[in-house]
Order: sequence, then structure tokens, then C-alpha cells
Amino acid sequence: MNENQVETTGYSISAAAPAQPERRSDERFVRLLRVGAIVVDGRRELCLIRNISAGGLMIRAYSEIPIGAAVSVEFKQGKPVSGIVHWAKDGLTGIGFDAPIDVLSLLAPSGGGPRPRLPRIDMECMAWVRQESALIRVRATNVSQGGIGIVSQQPLVVGGDVVVTLPGLTPAAGVVAWSSGESYGISFNRALVLSELVDWLQEQQQQEQHARLAS
Repeated sequence: MNENQVETTGYSISAAAPAQPERRSDERFVRLLRVGAIVVDGRRELCLIRNISAGGLMIRAYSEIPIGAAVSVEFKQGKPVSGIVHWAKDGLTGIGFDAPIDVLSLLAPSGGGPRPRLPRIDMECMAWVRQESALIRVRATNVSQGGIGIVSQQPLVVGGDVVVTLPGLTPAAGVVAWSSGESYGISFNRALVLSELVDWLQEQQQQEQHARLAS
């Protein structure tokens, strides 16, 4: 019997709102999605958050929300975030925020407790991977404390040892865990220091927002 895959809420520092998925996701997924609350036309209801970016989010709502509707979303206790519904498809709804938010602050625990391990964060930046004598420039697509996703036009050996360098972070040793075309997943031998990774991601988020404003 095949084990169900687990789907969790995705996070991105991109200033763009999540786009419509290419196709409906597999309903065999076990969903461990973050719960939020949405207010539309004066009514407040719960929703499941599929993806959150600095510019918007994708939710699974429990009632139909028309395109163009003004809404506010609560991720946890505190000030709600306002936005507009951009699209609705296959039970999913895409919302663009009126102004970008700090995605990383959503991951901080309430009440000043210890911050849990950082989940995978989608982002885009250049990085370098050294495997044996080759130093390869790659595009990083996501990162967590435990690993990184990259796109490389030069092939990497799955199972091979590598050292990954992201500008502004200490180089991290790891192993190429998997590949799919030009996409690779690298597992770090040692988890990245949480405080350093959060500070770095905050800088990346600010650069993303500045670049969007300048365009």
C-alpha cells in the first residue's frame, strides 16, 4: 500500500502573489496546512493556507469568494492583512495583498517562546556549489535549515559531497540527495544556524521588495 504524501503550507519571500496551480493537486495528500481566518462581506470564517508570499497567499476557503472581493486575512492574533481576490479555481483562491508583508515574522512563535525549526522558504538568488574540483554557479530556489533546492545547468553527481555557498552565509557542506532534470536537492550535513538564516532571508526579502518597487 502506498503511503500518503504530506502537504504543508509553503512560504515564499517573493513580493508577487501566488499564481494559479497548473493542475489540481492530488487529493491523496495528507494535509497539514496552516489555519487562518478570512473576513469577506462582514463574515468571518476559517480557511486553510496553501501558500504565503510577501505579496499574497493561496487559500482553500469553505465558501465561494468572488473575484475582485476585498478581504482581510488573519494568520494569528494581531492586525489583519487586507487584500483583493485575484483568482479562484478548483476550490482554491488567490489573494493579492494591498501591501507586502514580512513573511518571516509569521514563523515567529506567539508569546515569545522558542522559534521552531524554519520550514522550507521559496526564494531566488545565485549560489555556488563545489563538487570535487568543479565550482558551479547555480540558481537557488528554496532553502531551509536542513537543505537547499537549486537549478544547475551543469550536472551534479547524486550522492556526491558538495559545499554550497550563498552570498552572505557561511559555506555549508552537504550531499546531493536527488535530481530531476536540472533541479537538485541538497541536504546539509549540519543544520544552518537559525538566527543567521533568518537574518539572511530578511535581507533577501527586502531586496525582493525593493526590486519590485523599482520595476
